[in-house]
Amino acid sequence: MRLPLTLTVAATFGLAGIMSLAAASLTATVIEDSTQNSVQAALDKEGLDWAETYAEGLNVFLSGTAPTEAERFMAMSTAGSIVDAARVIDNMNVAAIAALAAPDFSVEILRNEAGLSVIGLIPQTSDRDDLLKRLKRSVTPNEKVADFLETAAYDVPVGWNAALRFSLDALEDLPRSKISVSAQNVQITAMVDSAEEKQALERSLRDGTPKGVDLVLAISAPRPVITPFTLRAILNEGNLRFDACSADTTEARDKIVSAAQSMGLSDRQSCRIGLGVPSPNWSDASIVSLTALSELGGGSVTLTDADISLVAPVGTDPALFDRVVAQTEKDLPDLFALHAALPTVDENGEVEQAEFIATLSPEGLMQMRGKLGSALSQTTIDSYAQARFGSENVYDAVRLSDQVPTGWPSRVMAGLDALSALHHGSVTVTPDFVEISGKTGAQNAGASISQVLANRLGGGQQFAIDVAYVESLDPLASIPTPEECIARLQNVQAETKISFEPGSGTLDANAAPILDAVAVILEDCGELPLEIQGHTDSQGRESMNLALSQNRAQSVLAALRDRRILTGTFKATGFGEATPIASNETEAGREANRRIEFVLIQTTVETAETTGNEEGEPQESLETNGDPVNEEAETGETAEQETEANVEN
Repeated sequence: MRLPLTLTVAATFGLAGIMSLAAASLTATVIEDSTQNSVQAALDKEGLDWAETYAEGLNVFLSGTAPTEAERFMAMSTAGSIVDAARVIDNMNVAAIAALAAPDFSVEILRNEAGLSVIGLIPQTSDRDDLLKRLKRSVTPNEKVADFLETAAYDVPVGWNAALRFSLDALEDLPRSKISVSAQNVQITAMVDSAEEKQALERSLRDGTPKGVDLVLAISAPRPVITPFTLRAILNEGNLRFDACSADTTEARDKIVSAAQSMGLSDRQSCRIGLGVPSPNWSDASIVSLTALSELGGGSVTLTDADISLVAPVGTDPALFDRVVAQTEKDLPDLFALHAALPTVDENGEVEQAEFIATLSPEGLMQMRGKLGSALSQTTIDSYAQARFGSENVYDAVRLSDQVPTGWPSRVMAGLDALSALHHGSVTVTPDFVEISGKTGAQNAGASISQVLANRLGGGQQFAIDVAYVESLDPLASIPTPEECIARLQNVQAETKISFEPGSGTLDANAAPILDAVAVILEDCGELPLEIQGHTDSQGRESMNLALSQNRAQSVLAALRDRRILTGTFKATGFGEATPIASNETEAGREANRRIEFVLIQTTVETAETTGNEEGEPQESLETNGDPVNEEAETGETAEQETEANVEN
């Protein structure tokens, strides 16, 4: 049957349309696949394999999770280099950024004569204004506070407030210092004027350290500043003694001491080395003055900075006196001024002489008797004495008299100042002479008293000092040596155990008494280079025993720290089963091997030239040696003293 022409034409056009659509669809699919493959290949080549590509029509869609914003941008740029960037559709995500860790809050405070500066980062919630007020209260009105603090909005770390408060309190007593503060840690570097002050400051800071705060101290005592620079020598019947002697260098000290020894100075006396010399020719002036004393055959000579007071013995030939004085003035270096005196005696003895006597008992009670010029002077002296010795310790038995010289109250107060440097003794003040005697626990007391009297009384004044140093009164001498501390630890641990819970590093309740006793000993001993060693028996795996011994040593260290013992020079070390002291084949032997040992590690302290030494001599190196406790020590490789406490599992 033959189809109509119109149907044939329609069928032809329909078939052509279908074929055209099929061809167009196929062409679009080929183009999309090609574009997708090209873009994906470029991404993979750049290492962006996390990105996925999908092409639809002329557009290219990118999906996936980019590790960073930078890599997301790189993926867009890479795709844009293959196809028109306008056709690249971004459907990518970026991985969430982890929360930023809190910064390490810290403050560094620097203080010296020029002022105070503070720099660091503190929590935003801290009271910055209060902090600056505290800093300003620590300095004088003339000192400036430089503020370089920054803040950050993060939580206050544990221990931060306690460490900062402690540091601000300590700053008030540290005019030359650097204090570094962080959470639970304070480091103090400071300079003081004497070894005594260093010892007292260290003890005070340790006692005041809050629980949970680690304190690291580096306090030095350089050469003291001697004000006034003083030398006082007395020659009597061929014997010379120093009441005070200052020198600026070891060479100057040796020259002065050598000249004095030729005049009868005891070998035990020397000069204190310090800062503040008025002239580089101090030693020459001292030797010239000592030579004048020798030629007079006795008397006293006092150098106070550049003023020299030479007092001849009673009865000295005036011609000899004049000749010696003239020669001394000629030989003295420039700057030094000589005041010479030849005392005379009132043969009649009828002139009433003003006298003031103060005595200080070993119990701290002070009694005053003698003469004062007026009720106002008496009130002034009473107040001055009560300020020095305590209001409840002063007994006033003076009487008023119009036979006192001008400036008498100042002279009496100088005597009281000198007496306050003694543990007990007496001072006698007359118009021409001040005499002080007694006992003290300070080795520098004689020199300090000489400086006080020379400075307060002025040039040309005579005074005598008879002060004895008593070691039992010296607070520094009562501090036990490292060897004595070890002996005490040995005694307290002789029949006592430090016990732990079975198979654990946790101390049990029975360990508290022995740890308390150990803490009391260590508190009196100050800093010691101690190693706390943990040891076990051979039961169990070696690695477990090593870990157990370390945990036990660490627990003892923590227990001592909780008892406010300074542990900066301690370390805890576990040795496991490596160093038995008995056989592990028996229960008794294993019990002996389970132990804690406190070991005083050998230390050597070397100083070239002492900076706070009383005599200015180089300090000898200090070594602590003890009995060998293992094979290594027996061969001489280590020298350690140890005490040990058996430890229960």
